[in-house]
Amino acid sequence: MTPSVPMLKVENLQVGGDGFLVVDKVSFTIGQGESFGIAGESGSGKSTLLLSLMGMMRPGLRNLGGSVRLNGSPMLGQSDAALASVRGSKIALIPQNPATALNPSRRIGTQIAEALLLHSALNPRARAMRVLDLLSMVRLPEPTVAARRFPHELSGGQLQRAAIAMALAGAPEVLLLDEPTTGLDVTTQAALLDLLIDLRHRSKVGMVCVSHDLGVLARLCDRIGVMYAGAIIEEGPLASVLARPGHPYTQALVASIPRLTSVGPPAPIQGSPPSLFDLPSGCRFAPRCALVQDACLGQPPDLTSAADNHKIACLRAFTAPAPVVNASVAALEKATSVLAVEKLSVGFAKHGIFDRKTPSSVVDAVSFTVAKGEVLGLVGESGSGKSTILRAIAGLAAPTAGQITLMSSGRTEILAARATARPLSQLRSVQLIFQNPDASLNPRHRVLELLAQPLILYGQVPRSQLREKAADLLDQVRLGPATLDRMPAQLSGGERQRVAIARAFAARPDLILCDEITTALDVSVQAAVLELIRNLARKHDVGAIFVSHDLAVVRSIADRIAVLHNGTIVEINDAQELCARPVSPYAQRLIGSVLDIPA
Repeated sequence: MTPSVPMLKVENLQVGGDGFLVVDKVSFTIGQGESFGIAGESGSGKSTLLLSLMGMMRPGLRNLGGSVRLNGSPMLGQSDAALASVRGSKIALIPQNPATALNPSRRIGTQIAEALLLHSALNPRARAMRVLDLLSMVRLPEPTVAARRFPHELSGGQLQRAAIAMALAGAPEVLLLDEPTTGLDVTTQAALLDLLIDLRHRSKVGMVCVSHDLGVLARLCDRIGVMYAGAIIEEGPLASVLARPGHPYTQALVASIPRLTSVGPPAPIQGSPPSLFDLPSGCRFAPRCALVQDACLGQPPDLTSAADNHKIACLRAFTAPAPVVNASVAALEKATSVLAVEKLSVGFAKHGIFDRKTPSSVVDAVSFTVAKGEVLGLVGESGSGKSTILRAIAGLAAPTAGQITLMSSGRTEILAARATARPLSQLRSVQLIFQNPDASLNPRHRVLELLAQPLILYGQVPRSQLREKAADLLDQVRLGPATLDRMPAQLSGGERQRVAIARAFAARPDLILCDEITTALDVSVQAAVLELIRNLARKHDVGAIFVSHDLAVVRSIADRIAVLHNGTIVEINDAQELCARPVSPYAQRLIGSVLDIPA
C-alpha cells in the first residue's frame, strides 16, 4: 500500500565520490506500515543506501544527485542539529553489527534509558519500566538481569536484540534494518520477525530492510528491490520477484539460497561483482551473464515494467533458463577421525560476592567425533553452547571436565586446555573462524599483511612468494588481487569475513572451526563459501565443525548434525535424516521455525 503522500520517498538518489558511484539513481517509496526489502551481494551499496536515508554519508562519499524525503521534509543537506531532532524519534537505524550501537562501558539498561530520555518525556520511574518492556519485547531472558549487564556479558544474538530494543525506544515512524537478524538462531529470528510484523501492523511504522537472507525478506516485506553494483536492477511485489525472477542476476541469487530439502551446497554465482571504480559501460551484470549479447554492452538498461508493478532492468528479462541447483554430494568415504571430544564440560564462574566458587555450566558432558573430510554441523539457539564448544577446542576457553583429542600427521595428541600451552603444530592444525571478522583482523594492517602473517608463522611459503600466495587465497574466497592493498575499513562486512576465511585457510589446517561465518554474507557469497569449505574438507581430508543458527545452511553443507539445547546434545544424526525425521521435540521445534521462500 502506497499512500498519496509517502512516508519515505527516494528519488534518483546518487551517492559516491570522485569518479565513482556507490548508489546510482535509486528510487522507491514506502507508506505507513509498509516494508521494502533490499537484497544483493556484499559491496552492492545496500548499507550505504540505508545510511543516506538517515542523512549520513561515509567518509569520502557525498550526495551527487537525487533526494530523500521523510514525510515531505528533505533529509539530505540538512544541518547536524536539524537531523539530530529527527534521528531516533522519526527515523531509526538498527545496524548490522550491534557493537557499533552499544557502548561497551555502560550497562544495557542505562543505554536504553538514555535513548528514552532523549526521545520521550517519561519520568525516571516510567523510563525504568519502559526499559524492561522493551527488553521483554525483543525476548531477552530475565529483562531485569539483562538490563544490568554490560554488552560483553551478552551473546551475539542477545546483543543484537538489545540494539533493536534501543532503536525502538524513540518509537520511530520509519525503521531502517541493516541485516536485523544477523547472529540470531532460527527460533529467536522467527520471534523477532513476528515482533517486527506486529509493530508494522499495530504502530504503522514503515520499514526498509536490508538482508542477504531472502527468507527474512519474504517473511517481513511487501516489496523488494534487488541491488547490483549500486543500482536496483529488479523491483516489485515480493511474491512476484521471488516466484518469477526476471533478471538473470535475481534468478541466480534465488538459486543460491540453501533449503532444508537441498542436497549439498547451492550453486554460487560465477565471477565477482565489478569494481565501483571501473564499471562496465553497458549492463553491469554482463561480464557474469551467460545470456549476454552485443546490445547488453551499450547503454545500461532502464527499469521497465513487466506486470503487476514488477520492473526489470534487462533486455532479456524472464528468458534466462533456471540454473542447475543443489548438485548431489558424493557419499563421504570411510575415514579415520581427526577430532574426538569426550564428555566435555565448560563452565564460567559467577561474579556475585557469594557465588565466586559456583561455576555456571554452559556445556555439559558433550561427546562427538569429527572424521577427516567430514563436516559436522552444530545447531541450537543463542546461549546453547555452540560457540563455547568451538572456543574450548581452539584453546580459548578452558574445559572444567572432559578431554579433546586431535589426530594429526599420524600422531594422537590430547590438546592442552589453553592455546598458549599448545605447540605451534597444534596451533596450525586447528583454525577458528570467528563470527565477527573484526575480532580477528587488525584494523591497522592491510590485507596483504593479514594474510602474510600465518604464511610466515607456519612456514608455508618463502617471503618472495607471499604476495602471489595471498592473491591465490583471495581468489579462493572470490576477492580480486586489488584487495591486497586495502585496509579492513575499506571493505564491506562480507568482504572482511572472506578475508578472515582466507586467513584461516592460509595455515593449511587439519580442522576448521566455523563460528557463524556466513551470518553476514549475502546468499551468493554464502553459497561460494559453503562450496569452498566442503571442497576443502573433501579434497584435503580436513575436518570441519560448522556452527550456525540457520538450519538450512547447516543442512546444505553438513554430513551430520548435532542439536544442542542448554549445553547438551539432544540429538545427533545424519543431516538428511535429522532434517526429514527429527526425533527430539526440541529438534522438531527448531526445524519448524526455519524460514523459507516460495519454491
